[in-house]
Amino acid sequence: MRRRTPPPPSPLPQRAGIDPVRLRLPPDPGGTWPDLGSYLTARYAGTRGEESMARLLAAGRVLGPGGRVLHARDPYEPGGYLWFHRDTEPEPRVPFALRVVHRDEHLLVVDKPHFLATTPRGSHITETALARLREELDLPGLSPAHRLDRLTAGLVMFSVRPEDRGAYQLLFQRREVHKEYEALAPRDAALAFPRTVRSRIEKVRGVIAATEVPGPPNAESLIELVDVRGGLGRYRLTPHTGRTHQLRVHMNGLGLPILGDPVYPEVTDPAPDDYRRPLQLLARVLAFTDPVTGTAHRFESTRTLQAWHDRPGWETGTSQPTTPRYG
Repeated sequence: MRRRTPPPPSPLPQRAGIDPVRLRLPPDPGGTWPDLGSYLTARYAGTRGEESMARLLAAGRVLGPGGRVLHARDPYEPGGYLWFHRDTEPEPRVPFALRVVHRDEHLLVVDKPHFLATTPRGSHITETALARLREELDLPGLSPAHRLDRLTAGLVMFSVRPEDRGAYQLLFQRREVHKEYEALAPRDAALAFPRTVRSRIEKVRGVIAATEVPGPPNAESLIELVDVRGGLGRYRLTPHTGRTHQLRVHMNGLGLPILGDPVYPEVTDPAPDDYRRPLQLLARVLAFTDPVTGTAHRFESTRTLQAWHDRPGWETGTSQPTTPRYG
């Protein structure tokens, strides 16, 4: 088996908690690109990165191994590496706080608010849990063990040291983490609970909503009705698999869409800074045996779903931002 040579270390530091972009130059057997600038121009042609990359090269902000500044007229070197920080537009501050639930030398568990992405993606770069925590807790090697949707609040795990990341991620890949969620949705007296929902869920890249399709099940969720208040139910959801939007899809499939869901049953596409009526879904519990220390952990979110105790406030969007609390 051919062993892959690891890339050299990045010569660029993190900026606002964000890792530099690493790019490996592909083979060029036909000699299409006489210099680095011609390759980068072709790679980013017709995208927002076309002008941005030209600016980065002109400003000396594209680096090669060892911190060497690369220029547009430098020879093209197939297989070589380069690094740069993307130019990003200033992001509006998401006015809700992260709470640290647990921190040791290996593991960080936080209680994430609604509307804050876990990791950089799309237009959310600096306003993410990962970027905030790296910068504000001075943990440059922090990396996520799993992801939680931007609209979902609750518990998220991070590996403090890069050498431990694989062990924590493997917990989720092997389904060795017990997860419980809480959701608020309509109550249907005709539906009996608890019930296990199994279906096949597929998510097409570039399409917001996942769908249930015919075929062998690849998603399984236990759904329990915990309490009832008027026509509203409080549900405990236990996913046994981890498909995209799985719990939201399964609840919607029962005719019980989760309150505040902007995708199921209908895509409404609110503005990213519209913080009214947050999705009433909370990652409540994470329980597992720590693969590094052997400690049995059980963590529980202290957040509450607003619509259960303040339905008018949730409907009018009058929830108040909170200030950060780090432990």
